[in-house]
Amino acid sequence: MIRFKFAVFAVVFFATVSAVFAEQKDALEAFRNGRYQEAVDICNDELKANPQNMDSYVVLCWALQKMGKYQDALNDAQQALKINPYDFRVIEIIGESDFYLGKIVDALHNFEQYTVLAPSGDRIQLAYYYMGEIFLQLGEYNHADIALTTAVYYAPQTPNWWARLGYARMLAKDYPSAQKAYEEALRQDPNNVDAQRGKQQVQKAIADQQAQ
Repeated sequence: MIRFKFAVFAVVFFATVSAVFAEQKDALEAFRNGRYQEAVDICNDELKANPQNMDSYVVLCWALQKMGKYQDALNDAQQALKINPYDFRVIEIIGESDFYLGKIVDALHNFEQYTVLAPSGDRIQLAYYYMGEIFLQLGEYNHADIALTTAVYYAPQTPNWWARLGYARMLAKDYPSAQKAYEEALRQDPNNVDAQRGKQQVQKAIADQQAQ
């Protein structure tokens, strides 16, 4: 009889626990499925329960960025950084938010810090891509070349990035290397307008050099 009661208790207990977990909402799953506002709401609820939950802060900021709310993402990321100043995920979030808010020097500092703290991090390719874009804006074309070359090393199947690499090399007047980058972009995406235009400009520049 005791064993029977225990068995009944166990069944009821595990059924209850399973129901509770089934009702729990997953912020990361909502984010990955494009339900960004839902992810924000879940994370805010999680942070009310545990104000030091770094994972909740990270998903919250990612969702806010996807919604174009970069200032909100920056504010929340800075709050998270007070809890853990070395969380490289938060540092990358701050860099990306700064970039879209036009604070490119601050963004560059944070992206550089991210590459030091997380050289094999999940968003390392994005960090180098944004660094390349920042160097382009700063007129440092050789640095842009290095950053974008590193970005496509980590994410080779990104024709738009190859086109930007070609652009950086063209501005640095490294026309043969620029042509190679544009050709790779077009190999991956023959309809890439920037690569088509850039390749034509580079070919003209090479022809002009040879004619001199």
